[in-house]
Amino acid sequence: MTARILIVTGDAAESLEVLYPYQRLREEGYEVHIAAPARKTLRFVVHDFEDGFDTYTEKPGYTWPADLSFTEVEPGEYAALVIPGGRAPEYLRNDGELRKVVKAFFDADKPVAQICHGPQLTAATDSLRGRRVTAYPALELDMQAAGATFQDAEVVVDGTLVSARGWSDHPAWMRAFLTVLRDNAPVS
Repeated sequence: MTARILIVTGDAAESLEVLYPYQRLREEGYEVHIAAPARKTLRFVVHDFEDGFDTYTEKPGYTWPADLSFTEVEPGEYAALVIPGGRAPEYLRNDGELRKVVKAFFDADKPVAQICHGPQLTAATDSLRGRRVTAYPALELDMQAAGATFQDAEVVVDGTLVSARGWSDHPAWMRAFLTVLRDNAPVS
């Protein structure tokens, strides 16, 4: 039986942070499902940096269908969890059903990959206390407020938790996550 990986996301997620792990994990032989607030076509965004802007810009990105809603997720059916960034985690952290799903992965010590603003969601479940993480650098104070030790690095591995700053860190992030997966959730 092929191990399943769950990606949780919503509208305004960063296109690259959803689709890169989706395709990379499938390439490795994992079955990957995307869960969202509802089964619908999600609208992702593209974040980039432009001269003269103090922060990143946002443009429309790809669309992609959600395989299931958060209320349909059975965490026990999945070997690992991926939490992309973008603006989606900011509002998704308010979803009580999703917080239960995320907490279940941490309670079972299953592999979790988070990137960019994704740690806003894991912070909302009080799952970062005492851990080492990285995130989009503007979230350093948020990570400290959540009880985590923030490190400005392309990837930080703390047990089964693998975090990265943003899409430019994808290669290191997925290499580290795949190492954790192979040790904890082999393909078959």
